[in-house]
Formats: sequence, C-alpha cells, structure tokens
Amino acid sequence: VQLQASGGGLVQPGGSLRLSCVVSGSIFSLNYMGWYRQGPGKERELVARITNGGSTEYADSVKGRFTISRDNAKKTVSLQMNSLKPEDTAVYYCNAFIRLNSYLPLRNYWGQGTQVTVSS
Repeated sequence: VQLQASGGGLVQPGGSLRLSCVVSGSIFSLNYMGWYRQGPGKERELVARITNGGSTEYADSVKGRFTISRDNAKKTVSLQMNSLKPEDTAVYYCNAFIRLNSYLPLRNYWGQGTQVTVSS
C-alpha cells in the first residue's frame, strides 16, 4: 500500500493550489485521512484531517482558507488551499489510517511529501 501525493508547486501570495493524494493497493478499510506539513526548521504539524464519515478538523492557521475532502470510492483525499501565505510554505504530507484486512489493526501510512512554496 502506498500514498501518492501530487499538486504542489510555486504560487504567489493570495494564490491557490490543490493537493491530491491517492491510496494504491488492496485495502480493507480507510479511517482518518489528512494532511500534515513541515516548514523549514519546524516540526511536522497537522493541517487538516477528515474521517470516513466526512467530519473535518483544521489547524487554526488554515481555517477559512483550506478545505479538505475525500472520495472513499476512489481512495483519495484532497486539500484545496486558497489565500495562500508565505508562512504556508512547507512540504505537505498526506496521511491515512488503513486496515489491510479484517484481522489487522489500523496502521498509519504516509505519502512521500510534496513541496508548496508561497513567494512573490
């Protein structure tokens, strides 16, 4: 099972980007899916996450600007980022709690990270 993230890039302040992450491989179930980020010299932090029922949680710094969504059938999670600020610059990682079969517990999986740079 792998998580493949895409959609990062360079954008000017006030601009928008959309990140996507797809889970590949055979799985039994998906639980939480989310996005974390790690800026230069900073620890990795939660940006947003969403349950399989659609309940969401956001970091205070992105509330009102970012929107997380998921498609359970396609095993994808997306992050729409609007009104981007220089302080949003970071490597963004997708994350998912996955159960591979009914006998195994949930396990935390990470994608490879995608760079988001907000600069004029």
